[in-house]
Amino acid sequence: MAAGARAAGWTAREFPLSDGGEGTLGSLGGPNRSNVVTGPLGQPTNAGWRLDGGRAVVEMALASGLLLAGGRLANDPLGATTRGTGELIAAAIAAGAREIIVGVGGSATTDGGLGALEALGGKTFSEHGVAVRVACDVRTRFVEAASVFAPQKGADGAQVRALAERLERLADEYARRYGIDVRSLVGGGAAGGLGGGLAALGAELVPGFDLIAAATDLDAALGEADAVATGEGRLDQTSLEGKTVGGVAERASRSGLPVLVIAGSTAIQMEAPVTTVSLVESFGEELAWSATAGSITSSTENWLLRLG
Repeated sequence: MAAGARAAGWTAREFPLSDGGEGTLGSLGGPNRSNVVTGPLGQPTNAGWRLDGGRAVVEMALASGLLLAGGRLANDPLGATTRGTGELIAAAIAAGAREIIVGVGGSATTDGGLGALEALGGKTFSEHGVAVRVACDVRTRFVEAASVFAPQKGADGAQVRALAERLERLADEYARRYGIDVRSLVGGGAAGGLGGGLAALGAELVPGFDLIAAATDLDAALGEADAVATGEGRLDQTSLEGKTVGGVAERASRSGLPVLVIAGSTAIQMEAPVTTVSLVESFGEELAWSATAGSITSSTENWLLRLG
């Protein structure tokens, strides 16, 4: 996109953002520490995280992510654990963090956060002396995580039912131990219930995009812009429900800025002043996959040339 803007004679400012999923750590400054933790399938994995003053940033995908498990087909949907994410949070606490942001997208897990809680010794965050905010990229409830997300993590029908039953039991256990009804929490199903598990320990669940937009001062950057380009792999209704592309488009449109959204494929068309481009429709499926960067560059350039 930046290359396309420059080719059209515009000055481009690149502004990394996330909604709590992959890229959260990078959008908040990138890693400056790392720890070897338990990966999603029990293997050791070296996970980066950030400590800046008293604030730590942990991205659960780097400790318990689906890519670390080898993707959907290699994952063990029943056995995948968030233990490594809990170990990263524990490392941040041990290093002196007093505020921790946890990005929870891209998980391999549907363990309701049990692995993370075990790694933290089952103690609440107030007992640890730390405030935790969970940057959620979905609004899914705790038990719904099994039916909504587990199939994407390799679960078949029987496994989805088993996971839902396990989440029901965990919700009862969390209510008994911590007095928190995680079933009702918006975002409690994020990362296969990790959101709810951390909330049981006293974490605050917040919309990830809003948190990161505030931390990076996105509105100030939009105030200096003349046009905005953003995008994602597939644009559909969920893109407008807490995801980065919907958040950027909404804020930029509110400021009266023309917006370009480039997606690999699209299931919806956004309203003016947003222009939507589907790479598959514009270039064909083969080029959209084999020459993605070039397709994005030329789409951005052509849009900006038409803007003048």
